Amino acid sequence: MCHLANSLFVGKSSHTGRDILFTEVNNMDQIKTGKFIAYLRKQHNLTQEALGEKLGVTNKTVSRWENANYMPDIEMLQLLSKELNVSVNELLAGEFLSDEEFRKKADENVIAVSKASAFSLEERKAYFKKKWRKEHTALFVLLGLLLIAAAVLPFVFDRSWLVGLVPLLALVEYGYQNNQMMAYVEHCLYD
Repeated sequence: MCHLANSLFVGKSSHTGRDILFTEVNNMDQIKTGKFIAYLRKQHNLTQEALGEKLGVTNKTVSRWENANYMPDIEMLQLLSKELNVSVNELLAGEFLSDEEFRKKADENVIAVSKASAFSLEERKAYFKKKWRKEHTALFVLLGLLLIAAAVLPFVFDRSWLVGLVPLLALVEYGYQNNQMMAYVEHCLYD
């Protein structure tokens, strides 16, 4: 199973009752987003308490979003966008967007979120490689013992010409195991 925390914002999420890892997204104006959430809530004739109840959060959480103390996490942004009849992109931009503005802001928001992501692709790749190696330590020990036996046994049975096969066996096994590891990493990164 491939798991790696990769959230966007830092703060406390009261809808889950646990701390969530957040990183402030520089290009997104948290104050503008908060004011936009407040504006949309009022347009829908909802109190902070009523909106919070629909979303499964407290009125204090809604107040914190509106006052720019916290940003909603990505799951909550999706729920908010449905409840307030706007896109997630418009929520992040803090304004209604025309088609042209929408495309421009979408690009800006994707770039900002990518830069603020908790881990880069290379860091995640390194993490999953290390995880796979750790999970397969026993296999590597066993393979090492088999290679030592394959190097020693030809001398024990007076077949020294078989020693030349040991590097070939090691190379083939390395290629196979590396391929298995990369398949695991790709599965974790892209599935």
